[in-house]
Amino acid sequence: MSLDLVKTATYLSIHLTVGFTVAYLMTGSVVLAGGIALIEPMINAVAFFFHEQAWKKIIARKAASSAPSWGGEASYA
Repeated sequence: MSLDLVKTATYLSIHLTVGFTVAYLMTGSVVLAGGIALIEPMINAVAFFFHEQAWKKIIARKAASSAPSWGGEASYA
């Protein structure tokens, strides 16, 4: 098993434990806390995907604007 996979698994377990604990302390319900602890990471995964897509567009736009102009000179914005 790769180190990245182990780190991902341990981070997930910490994330779920913290999420469950906070939700349980706020609601007092094991069922509700369990649901929150499981649903929240799924929603975050979707949000992260769109976050990455937005950053790819920003980086591509920045790279295109700093490309050399037709005169062979770099344009510095």
